[in-house]
Formats: sequence, structure tokens, C-alpha cells
Amino acid sequence: MRIRASLHRDFKISHIDDRLYSAFIEHMGRAIYSGIYEPDHPKADANGFRRDVLELVRDLKIPAIRYPGGNFVSAYRWEDGVGPKDQRPVRLDLAWRSKETNQIGINEFAQWADMADIEMMLAVNLGSRSLEDARNFAEYVIHPSGTYWSDLRRSHGVNKPYDVKMWCLGNEMDGPWQIGHKEAKEYGRLADETAKALKALDSNIETIVCGSSNDQMPTYPDWEREVLEECYENVDYISLHKYFGNSSNDTLNYFAKIEETGRYIQAIGGVIDFVKAKKRARNDVYICFDEWNVWYHRREEDSRRWRSWDWPEAPDLLEEDYNFEDALFVAGLLNEFIRRSDRVRIACIAQLVNVIAPIRAEKSGLAWRQTIYYPYQFASLYGRGIALNVSVDGPTYDCKVADDVSYLDAAAVHDEQAGTVTLFLVNRHLEEAAELDFSLTGFTEARVIEHKVMEGFGLRDTNGPGKPDAVAPRDGTGLGVEDVQVKGKLAPLSYHVLRLDVGRGVMS
Repeated sequence: MRIRASLHRDFKISHIDDRLYSAFIEHMGRAIYSGIYEPDHPKADANGFRRDVLELVRDLKIPAIRYPGGNFVSAYRWEDGVGPKDQRPVRLDLAWRSKETNQIGINEFAQWADMADIEMMLAVNLGSRSLEDARNFAEYVIHPSGTYWSDLRRSHGVNKPYDVKMWCLGNEMDGPWQIGHKEAKEYGRLADETAKALKALDSNIETIVCGSSNDQMPTYPDWEREVLEECYENVDYISLHKYFGNSSNDTLNYFAKIEETGRYIQAIGGVIDFVKAKKRARNDVYICFDEWNVWYHRREEDSRRWRSWDWPEAPDLLEEDYNFEDALFVAGLLNEFIRRSDRVRIACIAQLVNVIAPIRAEKSGLAWRQTIYYPYQFASLYGRGIALNVSVDGPTYDCKVADDVSYLDAAAVHDEQAGTVTLFLVNRHLEEAAELDFSLTGFTEARVIEHKVMEGFGLRDTNGPGKPDAVAPRDGTGLGVEDVQVKGKLAPLSYHVLRLDVGRGVMS
């Protein structure tokens, strides 16, 4: 299988917002308790945070993290999680039918995020609560002092306010499963008034309004139109959510769901443009894809479990074991976000630890990287800069969700300051290697700095506590540069990260 591809230094898509590689963590299952926080763990620090998990998080260089939910936030009282821990109430979490001890609240989570060097993106409860509660929460978090809520924070030992600029206006409010579910117009008006109140506290705040919970919702994409018609001028982003799986055991169709995601982004981009034109608005609204991941291995089983269990505390929930096939999919999906970075400015892998997550941590035991950790890490480390258009000419296939799908999934990022181009390449063919000829037009030089590859594994191969590195990247071979062209072979079902030094020269 021969594939020709090309890029041109001047054919740019967009500058990539670093927040494209953000994450999400919710008070759900063992994401918080025995995930990031386990006071009795041998590797816990003085504040109860797991140092082994923190180290794995730091290695991802995550720019921002969405917290505290998710479905959890739609019935959450943030006041329950502040003040002396021995005085905090235990509440029933209606979203996941479990007990919430409130031992981790905003101040503890902010401390953890600071240690992880991650900026917080906070969500407010617009399900069971009101604009007033959202305003109070924001005042507690961001106001310096001299008011009831800011002085309450100071009385809790936090003198300096948190510089939180990103605020999510509820979660999945289109979903009938959501506590406080609302119709589009009703929610849009509430979001508009809440956004105005938050921006009155700090004009630099960015607000994120809820779009569709997924592109299969019966109200999609009219939900986005109706909501934005109510709040367009006061919001900065609209959120999209989408989870993926291969329950039909059709690998090529699974991979093609990336194309489906591209159509989703394109459709909502069109809705944004329509509403902007209709309202004669001057501001731009971008997409915050703040929940995405593979979720199907335990989805049906756990759905039955949590709906019937008797309010456990921090139960095992949605702890997916990701395989090599999932890693290839995640690599391609991150490529799609790079290719759509003119629209998608923020994206959050959901979630970060234990619950549908790239990091797993046993209670009282080990922590390890799942297979999907690696493509997420490589994109975060090397996918910052200018997204370049990549043209691919090679064999394609048709399947249920899309036609004319390229076997080569490719994205390219130019870091002008460092003088590098990074190619992210996935050969999706099940059996054939790809003979690659990739032209780097507009550059006068190129040499390989680093080549990492994930290949040669079975599609169902996983990592685990007894085999934490069973599926991991290694140094690659077989790709080189001749006359500013990348040439070589990509094995079937393989993922490559090729970092090139291109200097700063430009062809005249």
C-alpha cells in the first residue's frame, strides 16, 4: 500500500490552544477517593494525595482540568465541601447513587491542581440550584477579600483567591437523565443571566454553555441553536460531548467514528456561524469538547450495577481496561482535534483517573498508565504550535459510519519557535504496511529528532498492575528524511510520532 502525503509550511489551520489537551475529573466512582486522594495509601503525602498518581498526571503536562462534574455537579452543594472536614455533611449523590463524604472540596482540589500545575475549569450547578448559588461560588473562589463569601474562604485558611477564568454553566442540560434538566430556551436564558453575573465579578472570565450531550440526541443540533440564540453575546464556548466504542467488534468502523466526530464539529460550527449572523454579533464563540473518550467495555454492566446498588461510598465504577485498539483510536481522535483546532479550542479527556481514564490506581496498591495514556501524552507534549493542513493521497475504505475513509490518519504541528514539525501518523490498515512518501513543502531542511512508535501488539492487549508496560511506545525505525521528504514504512495497525528539526529556513 503506497501513500503520498504533503504539507506546506504556509497552509495553516490555526494556532492550537494549549487547552486542547485538557482533562476532566468528577466526584464519581474512584476518580477522587482512592484515585487522586487516599490518605491511608503508602504513597500518600501529608494532605492525603497519592504521589504516585500525581507523578503520572504531571508527566502529561495537562493545561486545564474541568471539575467537579459532570452529572455530579447538577445536584452538588459546593458549600458542603468547605470548612473543617469533621463538620462536612455526607450527602447522597443522586447522579451515581452513591455517598459523597465531601472530604475533597474546592480548596483541597485547588491544592492538588496547583501541585499538578494544572489550571482549574470549574462547573456550577444549574440543575438543582440557581444563578445566585453560582455567583456565590464564584465570589468565594475568585474575590480577594472584604465580602461575606471571600472572607469565608479566608476563614478556611485560603487568603489568596484562585485565578479561575473558565466556568462551565452546568452540565448536559439537554439530557433527561440530568438533575434539573431544562428545555433549551429555559436553559439558554438561565445560562445567559449566569454568564452576565460571573463576568460582572471578573470581565476576563470565559463562560462555557452546554451544547448537546452527544450528536445522537433527538434535540441535536437544534438545541445548540436555541440555546445560543438566548446567550450568544455572553458566552465564549459551547460544549460538546461524545463517547466511543467498538461493541460490534468492527475495527475499521470504530476508527471511522473519528470522521463522524469531524462532522459533529463542523455542524456545530455552522450553528455558531448562523446564530452570530442572525444576531449581528461581534464576538466569536468556539467549541469546548469537554468530555471525550472511549467508553464501552463496562458501560452496560456498570449501568445495571449503579442503578440498583445501595448508596456505596466511592464504589468501583466505569473502570475501563483500555486495549491497543483503543490507543489507536484515541491517537486518531486527537489528530482530528488538531485538524479542527480552528473551531475546537478546549478539549477534555474524560476522565483522568480510574473512571474511563488513562491512569488507573488500585486502592492501597499500584498506579499505572493505560494504553491510551501514551497518545494523549504525545499530543500534549508535542502537539502545541500551528496546525498544518495535511493532504493524503492513498487507499480508502467504506464502512457503516463513513465512506472514503483514509487508511492513513495524519496530523502535523509546526512549533515555529522551536523550529520543529511533529507528524502524528496512524496506519489503520488491518494487514498491510504503508509505504509512505510525505513531502514537507516550504521547508529548506529537515532531520529526524525522535521517532516513537506503538506497533506489533494484539488489538485486545492491555496494561495492568501485573503488566504495567505490556503496551507501551518504543523508539521507532524505518522512517527517514530525503530531500525534505519523509520516506519509509508504517506497519499495519501502528501509531507513529515523528519529530523533525526543520530549522527556520523558508523556501523563496
